[in-house]
Amino acid sequence: MSRQRSLLAFILALPLFMLLTGAAAGWFWLNQANSNEAPIVVDIPKGATLSGLSREWESAGWLNSAFALRVAGKVSGLSRDIHPGEFIIPARMNNFELLSFLATAKPRTYRITLIEGRPLIDALTVLSEAEHVRQDLSDLTPAGIAAFLDLSADPEAQLYPDTYVYYRDEPVSGLITQAHERLNQILMEEWENRAPDLPYKTPYEALIMASIVEKETGVASERPVIAGVFVRRLQRGMRLETDPTVIYGAGNGFDGNLTRAHLRDRSNKYNTYRHKGLPPGPIALAGRAAIHAALHPADGTELYFVAKGDGSHYFSSTLEEHNEAVRRYQLKRRSDYRSSPAPQEN
Repeated sequence: MSRQRSLLAFILALPLFMLLTGAAAGWFWLNQANSNEAPIVVDIPKGATLSGLSREWESAGWLNSAFALRVAGKVSGLSRDIHPGEFIIPARMNNFELLSFLATAKPRTYRITLIEGRPLIDALTVLSEAEHVRQDLSDLTPAGIAAFLDLSADPEAQLYPDTYVYYRDEPVSGLITQAHERLNQILMEEWENRAPDLPYKTPYEALIMASIVEKETGVASERPVIAGVFVRRLQRGMRLETDPTVIYGAGNGFDGNLTRAHLRDRSNKYNTYRHKGLPPGPIALAGRAAIHAALHPADGTELYFVAKGDGSHYFSSTLEEHNEAVRRYQLKRRSDYRSSPAPQEN
């Protein structure tokens, strides 16, 4: 009788045992670590499904079982929480860990930097060569950017110099729009809080000045002082006489050697040695510090400055003092000499 009871108990317990054993085996099967011994980069496009991704990853060799991942997705309810982007999958995750990671992790990002003081064409080169940016504009030239942004003004300096973070396959048009809107935002913020009695009629004229200040500045603390020199020259009807505008206007014909012929060229509309007032447009990308300096120039009496050869400048209030500074620093470092503004010719 005892044997019969034991046999009956065994027979009744066997299905439960087999069920528990199967469940344990199934849980182990679902939780086994995948075979990537190092982090692996995956790109999940928009509209991708777990079914398609699992087959792709199984074929790639690092996912042990596409079927197991799909089952884990059903069990956990995470199969629909996967979002697009590029992800770095840590080594040897099990399926539940992988699904949780893909549901919560932020996609991998990339960075580009547009540098202040550089011309627009340099910024466009950076954008055209940026890693994993989708080039959705057929004309990535200044003229093409002007058309895309629907600009009535020169497109130069219409992108804000900064570091931009983006996701894989982001369109270049989106980055350009972001940089342009950022420029407009900062320019208008600074314009609304500008100092009184400045010689600018529009924010665009302030941007022109900011671009000149950006090009002339080697030491950050000098930006407001340089802006002050140029503002006072404009207010007195003096020519700006700044080399960077001449060089910009010379275009591709400039070989790096600024000559007297360049300074005498009246056909160059950016030649501020020959034309009074601001040049027709900006000459480089201008950062916030330069924009702020153009709209908040330092008070003073200085009307001239000359490069000292170490990135800084010597500022003078009189032509006599300026000429003496030119002799001093030109003789000291003739090869690196660049004076701006030079003595004005009447």
